[in-house]
Amino acid sequence: MAFMTRAARTPLPANATPNRRQEASQRRRQSILKAALDVFAAEGYEAARLDDVAAKAGVAKGTIYLFFKDKEDLFEQLLIGTMSPVLAKIEGMANERLMPLNDMLSALFAFFQAEVLGTKRREVIRLVLTEGRRFPRIAEIYHREVISKGLALVARIARQAHKRGELSSGDLATYPQLVFAPLLMSLIWDGLFSRHDPLDVEGLLAAHRRLLTAGGNPARQSKA
Repeated sequence: MAFMTRAARTPLPANATPNRRQEASQRRRQSILKAALDVFAAEGYEAARLDDVAAKAGVAKGTIYLFFKDKEDLFEQLLIGTMSPVLAKIEGMANERLMPLNDMLSALFAFFQAEVLGTKRREVIRLVLTEGRRFPRIAEIYHREVISKGLALVARIARQAHKRGELSSGDLATYPQLVFAPLLMSLIWDGLFSRHDPLDVEGLLAAHRRLLTAGGNPARQSKA
């Protein structure tokens, strides 16, 4: 087909090793996911067409079905794959039982700025925010695969900090959403108001971090 790239049109040699075939398959899958992000971000979930994803990825439409059942499955895998590094970062922090909460929050907020606000991951979250009400399945998937896991990890971090005396109460463990509130707000602000009133996201997150850790035992908190 005219829109296919040479790499997509040219099959691997019959004697290609399994590893080469697996690598080629993985590259093709990643190119489809990358194209899907661009198409979903530009068109929205409902208007996005698999034909457009295939054209942008440089593959035949049928190739998509080798990796994904349908558009919903493609979007689900896009959500999981795009946000898995963020969850991995939070899980790594949760496993650092002796790291001060202040340091954890500082690292988490810096990671969010660099790896979400500074990348196309922000478009995935915006898609969930804008499309989730009309398509509850999107919100359900995102909550199950990202939100619930992230909240559980942050609650564990908060409980550990409370036991170490870094927090004066267990409120943050009960309401881990408090950690994510300014992250979502900065994302929404960036998309809607930044041209009119730029937000100092780094300053906002630093102020929020100080609010969250205020009242704990200063001797147990990082100097950062």
